[in-house]
Amino acid sequence: MTPFMHQVQDLLDGGAISAPQTLPSEEVAVAHAADTQVIIRSLAEQLVSEANAVLAGNDDAVGVLGLTDETGVGALAFTLDYADRTARIETVVSGHTATAELVVRGVHTSRRLAGEDEMAALVLELIAGN
Repeated sequence: MTPFMHQVQDLLDGGAISAPQTLPSEEVAVAHAADTQVIIRSLAEQLVSEANAVLAGNDDAVGVLGLTDETGVGALAFTLDYADRTARIETVVSGHTATAELVVRGVHTSRRLAGEDEMAALVLELIAGN
């Protein structure tokens, strides 16, 4: 098992987690924002796969995580869901700049993940129901 899979199992066994660290959303160049979105999305896919390998074999789990890509005019986004909980990471383009934002349970936060490592904390938080 990977280190992240161990974290998922520890959580299911009653372990504590830390909330993902966030920063205020900010406008950046479109190329930079798109690159960051792709990196975060790729990591999310890996972590969802690892978490689902643990969740699928656990009687206490409430199903598995879902990952849905969303594209539209002027935006790149994906949504993670588990049970009745969702987290969406979106990058909205406006002219030559773009802004990343975390949307948790449908509520816009005007915040973004503080870095790639926070994606693991976000996935764990969805599973935990915090």
